[in-house]
Amino acid sequence: MSSVAELAKSRELFVNLTLRELRGKYKRSLLGWTWSLLNPLATMVIFTVVFRFFLKVEPDPGNPSGLHVFAIFLLCGLLPFNFLSNGITGSMGALIGNSNLIQKVFFPREILVAASIASWLVSFWIELGVLALILVLAGNFVLPWLLPALGLVLIQTMFVIGLGLLLSVLNVYFRDVQHFVGIILQIWFYATPIVYPIRVVAAALEKYPAIFTLYKLNPMVRFVEAYRDCLYDLRFPPLLDTSYLFGVSAATLALGVLVFTRLEPKLAEEL
Repeated sequence: MSSVAELAKSRELFVNLTLRELRGKYKRSLLGWTWSLLNPLATMVIFTVVFRFFLKVEPDPGNPSGLHVFAIFLLCGLLPFNFLSNGITGSMGALIGNSNLIQKVFFPREILVAASIASWLVSFWIELGVLALILVLAGNFVLPWLLPALGLVLIQTMFVIGLGLLLSVLNVYFRDVQHFVGIILQIWFYATPIVYPIRVVAAALEKYPAIFTLYKLNPMVRFVEAYRDCLYDLRFPPLLDTSYLFGVSAATLALGVLVFTRLEPKLAEEL
């Protein structure tokens, strides 16, 4: 309870640190915040050319929306994964990058990680807003489905913060963590149905249902499918999937807080 009280008292610091992250993200770049849109759009173009035209990956039509556009199908999965990847990568450098501040001033160190992730959350919101505009122009009246999509954003934010707290403090003690996580994120990307529909995996593992069940335990599989349910298909995600995501996110957040709290007292010495 004392930790919660300290965090509540430090909310102004959290806002200022988040604003600092936002201002510094594209500092001295000519295009500024336009890069937050150009980066995922460039990735979308590359993957669309490679997977749609060269490898002939065919997405399922939206049910019941009827939408059948590979680029939009791709973005609905790419943006949530980018939030995960950027949030984890940014949080791992949050403590090391602010070592001077940690050594000189006492404040809840969790705020550094949360502020880094919050800055990427703002970028995610902007990207989702642009995606919603694209969907409307494509004939998908997505506006009523933005509310459940925002609910998914909140659940995913819990998940990312939990991982961010865990990995950021471990990275202080073991600097190999950041390199190891970089490899894991690459594997995680292709182990998630972002550039291919999940039916491809179901067909390939038809004779191995246990492996397919293990595949679906990957939280990002459920997150990507849930976002597509809301934005691409225009329907509610299955209640079981949403409950699973909430449970995994809450458990990850609890684990992250527990490990961070245990290792935080010696951060100044390690840095």
